[in-house]
Amino acid sequence: MKKTIFAGLALVALVQPAAAQDNPAATYIHAGRLLADPATGRVETNKTIVVEGGKIAAIRDGFVGEGKIVDLRNQFVMPGFIDSHVHLTFESSPTSRLDAVTKSTVDQAFDGLVFAKRTVRAGFTTVVDLGSDPQAINALRDATATGKIVGPRIIAAGGVAAHGGHGDVHGYRQEIIDLFRSPTLCSGADDCARAVRLAVQQGADVIKTASTGGVMSNTAAGLGQQMSDAELVAIVETAHHLGRKVAAHAHGTDGVNAALRAGVDSVEHGTYLDAESIRLFKAKGSYLVPTLLAGDTVARQAEEADWMPAPVRAKARTVGPLMVDALRRAHQGGVRIAFGTDSAVSKHGDNAREFALMVRAGLTPLETIKSATVWAAAHTGLEAEIGTLAAGKSADIVAVTGDPLTDVKSLETMGFVMARGVIAREAGE
Repeated sequence: MKKTIFAGLALVALVQPAAAQDNPAATYIHAGRLLADPATGRVETNKTIVVEGGKIAAIRDGFVGEGKIVDLRNQFVMPGFIDSHVHLTFESSPTSRLDAVTKSTVDQAFDGLVFAKRTVRAGFTTVVDLGSDPQAINALRDATATGKIVGPRIIAAGGVAAHGGHGDVHGYRQEIIDLFRSPTLCSGADDCARAVRLAVQQGADVIKTASTGGVMSNTAAGLGQQMSDAELVAIVETAHHLGRKVAAHAHGTDGVNAALRAGVDSVEHGTYLDAESIRLFKAKGSYLVPTLLAGDTVARQAEEADWMPAPVRAKARTVGPLMVDALRRAHQGGVRIAFGTDSAVSKHGDNAREFALMVRAGLTPLETIKSATVWAAAHTGLEAEIGTLAAGKSADIVAVTGDPLTDVKSLETMGFVMARGVIAREAGE
């Protein structure tokens, strides 16, 4: 009988310690302060995050592990941030209008590689790209996904917009416009359904449309509704039938509300949203992606940048200062918020400046962090993979010195970044 017991204990000893022993291939992140639950703001101290194979294997009490250890004992550790509105393959500059017609798709992809690196090093481990050349952004998306380059997880949109509206080409000779026009521009409901199908065929993860005019379009066409209700319904229905969400660029009240009535999953900007907009946001379960940094940037450029075209300057002076108040009213009204910057209008890598602008609009520091973690994860449909730090989730981990729950500007100076288990910014770098 004793022999049987000892044999059984020996077998347990052979099997059980293997699960408890340290894995020499793992990375052990020692976190002094850990945002254990962004939804509630619960902070825990002296934890070890065990990372294996690009995922979080466990979160243990105390500082444990041998081998590859990342010392963040003096830092505040959080889930990697999500920016729900960027354009990774270009950046606004004095040469933007020339770049649009001289840079090849390959040039744009290489520019995107540089901007993706700046973005991930700023702590943004997932982004939604809402408007880049499909070939360039899809190649960049796939290269980061397969680990060929270190960058954020990319959700790439296909653009579907109205002929002559925001999203079309403006301000060039007609032969240049004809040469660079996208095949996913459309007129009429049936044509817009066709454009959505083509965008999905080209590899789009989501659909981006524009129900109103835009600030950065070089045309004096205003900021009101530019797509018909029928066109918007066709876009949303077709996209949803094909398993794609729809993000709608919208400034003017009429276009914001038309997009919401059509059932878009998010409204980008929402500058002139009103009480009816807030009712529709809540009724439809749609998100507002406020992009305050874009508004702040264009308002400054309107006064300082001599390269900004006159139609763009006039709209920027009007819209920029209004965007903070739009978020304030939406937040007070209970609208769901997902963090987004519209980076490319602002400089890539400056994404975290959005946090302080959101605080100016009345959100608490914790709410701004929620908007870039748990709320944005739900918005993108990736809450099972990102947005919190838990066993089984992607090892998207960032850290800063200081306490971002009291000083949100501390998020503008990133102390450590890991994206899908790969270190993108070393501790203390």
